[in-house]
Order: sequence, then structure tokens, then C-alpha cells
Amino acid sequence: MPGLTLRVGAATDTGRVRSLNEDSALAEGGIFVVADGMGGHAAGEVASGIVVETMRELVSREDLTADGVSRQLVLANDRILEAVDSHPENKGMGTTATGLALVTAGGADHWAVFNVGDSRVYRAIDGALTQVTVDHSEVQELVEAGVITAEEARTHPARNVVTRSLGTDYAFQADVWVLPPYAGERFVICSDGLTNEITDEQLHEILQREPHPQAAAEELVRAAVAAGGRDNVTVVVVDLHGSVGDDLSETSPRATGDDTAPRGQLSDKE
Repeated sequence: MPGLTLRVGAATDTGRVRSLNEDSALAEGGIFVVADGMGGHAAGEVASGIVVETMRELVSREDLTADGVSRQLVLANDRILEAVDSHPENKGMGTTATGLALVTAGGADHWAVFNVGDSRVYRAIDGALTQVTVDHSEVQELVEAGVITAEEARTHPARNVVTRSLGTDYAFQADVWVLPPYAGERFVICSDGLTNEITDEQLHEILQREPHPQAAAEELVRAAVAAGGRDNVTVVVVDLHGSVGDDLSETSPRATGDDTAPRGQLSDKE
């Protein structure tokens, strides 16, 4: 992005309850990823690590497209399944994967926001915070159906059950949104160890209070741990500085993550 500067911060913590951090993160070049491993004894940290290493291969790729990001996530899924074949004792491992990639669309630089599972990407522009991604979770489906409210979803007993994840052969499709860059915007990429502990309002307040991305990432993680720290928590904050247009239009999720993807097939992150 000519004339633009990226500033990035990242932080992670095992939390107060877990003995192992199964989250993995990447913040390199124009690729930013958070992966929340699941499986416990089944090596969730191995699955999330495979995602990060696979996505790292995109850092040096020129003319990356949103479709290229989607294909790389499919490759990460294949590699997790291959790792299980090689190490059957790790059967059941899987991971979420969410993040942000600098891509080319229509001959210009854009962001591709991607998501599989219930980790999230938020975008802050001109004082307003929005959640870009949509959780692939049982409680999100209940919210969409009007069965429970978003507030009730925060404490629902099924809040850790995801309907898509990497490490499966049936529900690994990613949602991908393509967004134009906007000077002054800030992205937050996080595992649910953050969003299960603090509200969106608290998240927004911390972002407004902490102008430096590293300080913001660290403060968000600290707040989640202070609020209970019942899970691993990982945060990547990406700031875009410079001068670009103010076109905030975006695409809908691409075909790789449309409603034809299997739903209702569940994995419990506990």
C-alpha cells in the first residue's frame, strides 16, 4: 500500500486455568493470524502451529488474492489431517483460524479477512467498532434463530462448541470478506479467550485508551486474564496509518464460506 504504514502489536497469555497455551499467532509482512487450538491432550497446540506455519508461506507471495488465502487454509486443514494420520495419538486435534491478509483485488490493495471457528476479527474506524467475522458456533446459530440473545450467548453452556474448524474433513470452509483499506483503521484479531472474558464495550474502551498497537494488545490480554482468564488469550492489533480513500464498501463472504458449508457438526473446544 503506497504511502501507508502498518503498525502491529501482539500478546498472548496461558490464562489462570489452563496449564498449556494452545493458541498460536502470526504477525509478519501482510499476514496476521490467530489460531486457537482444541483437543487438549490431542495436541491442539500442534494444530494451531500448523496453521501459522502454513499461513506464513504467504508472507513472501506476490499478488496474493483472497482465493489464494482460502486455498492456503484448505492446505492447512490437509496438513493437520496428515499429521493425525502420522500420529494417531493426536486424533481429535483441531483449531480455529482467523485473521487478515493484504491481497490484490481489482488491481488494487485490499484486505482479506478470513475466519473458521469462533475466534474473531474486529475493525475500528472513526471511533466505531464492528465485528467483521461471524462465529461458527452453536450459540451463534441459536442467536441467529432468535432462541437466545447475544448477551445470553456469553454464558451459555454450549458457548465453546464450534460448528467449523480446521482439522476436519467436513466443516473446514472459511468465510472470506474483501475490504478496501481505510487510513486510520485498526483491526483486532483474537481468540475467544478475550471475548469470553470482556465485552465489546470494554474492548472498544481499551482500544480508544491505548493508541499504540503493542500497548493495546497487552492491555486487552491483561484485562481478559484479570476478568477470569479461564482460557488462553491471544490478541493481534493492526493499525493502518497514511492516506487512502474512504470507500467502506465490502464484499459478502466469498463462495468458500457460504451457507452451503455443513452446519450442525460440532466440535467442543474443551
